[in-house]
Amino acid sequence: MWAFSPTGGFTSGGMEERWGCENYTSWCLGRGGKFACGGLWAELKTMHLAQQICEAEVVTYRQREPDTLFLADLLRSPHLDQAIFVISWGFDVAKLAAQLRPYNVLYHAHSAGYGFHLPASVPIITVSRNTLGYWGQRSPQGLLYYLPNQIGEEFHNRHLQRDIEVLVQARKSSTYLMQVLIPALRQHCQVYVVDRHVPDLAALFNRAHVYLYDSAEYWALQGVSEGFGLQPMEALACGCQVFSSVNGGLSDYLDPGFNCYKIAGYSAAYDLQRILKVLQMPSDSTVPESLIAEYRSANILQRLGVILSDINHFFDHRSADVQAIAPLTPWRLLQLRSQRFFSKVSQKYSRLLSQGQ
Repeated sequence: MWAFSPTGGFTSGGMEERWGCENYTSWCLGRGGKFACGGLWAELKTMHLAQQICEAEVVTYRQREPDTLFLADLLRSPHLDQAIFVISWGFDVAKLAAQLRPYNVLYHAHSAGYGFHLPASVPIITVSRNTLGYWGQRSPQGLLYYLPNQIGEEFHNRHLQRDIEVLVQARKSSTYLMQVLIPALRQHCQVYVVDRHVPDLAALFNRAHVYLYDSAEYWALQGVSEGFGLQPMEALACGCQVFSSVNGGLSDYLDPGFNCYKIAGYSAAYDLQRILKVLQMPSDSTVPESLIAEYRSANILQRLGVILSDINHFFDHRSADVQAIAPLTPWRLLQLRSQRFFSKVSQKYSRLLSQGQ
């Protein structure tokens, strides 16, 4: 959740917080424990980048945490008409958007497919073009922006000896990958499966020759899309040969046959043949920096500055606006379909009349 406060003066839990610049950023969720996941870490990375442009803080709303603002307290503060809140956790977005309806709100969208609608008064920043297209269809009257997730500078090819032939992270991996392909591979090569938190993932990627990632089944079960898919991009940046699914946000940057290989290609036997062939190739691979540059902090900071400035201008305008474009709701779609149907019937009837004369 983000809030712009040019005048400062928010009060939370008896403690007054003053900001000397325009922007104040806050995220509404727990910071660790049961809330820990890749999406949360990516969101916090974006917040830390935003702190280079504006004031930014985490705000929780499900549970209180030490030294962290709590949403219910923050909503009792003055000057919230000068704030912009950014909501991001897809499962709670509809509820938060309703709760924050009197305020300026924008949605930082990762996965797509949650099924809710947002009013045109809520701008949307998406982490992938895949999600951008989803909201372009679902919210055609809203303001939409694209801001990719950040790839840390530590993810680069260190040109080290690669002592891991095949690397897999168990989380999000498909049944096919874990129960069919990996057992088959282990009859021919070394496979290292990671099933715990890795403190230095960049170092691990720099040790691996091939990286396998197959999240299509996982996200199909979740009922939403892969928002971005950081790990295959990080593996590419570190010089791995990547075999991956190309679902959701992965399709933004994965290009099978050119910078990766599509996993689960027809049969396990065919996958096995292709992976073993790649293991016979030189183990050090470097992708063009032009592919990675879009996801580095310098580009994201530049884009973020433009986006926040544009959104700030929009909310200044919205306060004086009297008529918004009619949203494309299910009821509106039914009206349009009915109008088109009766228009066609009328045209056909007119043609029949003209032929009978």
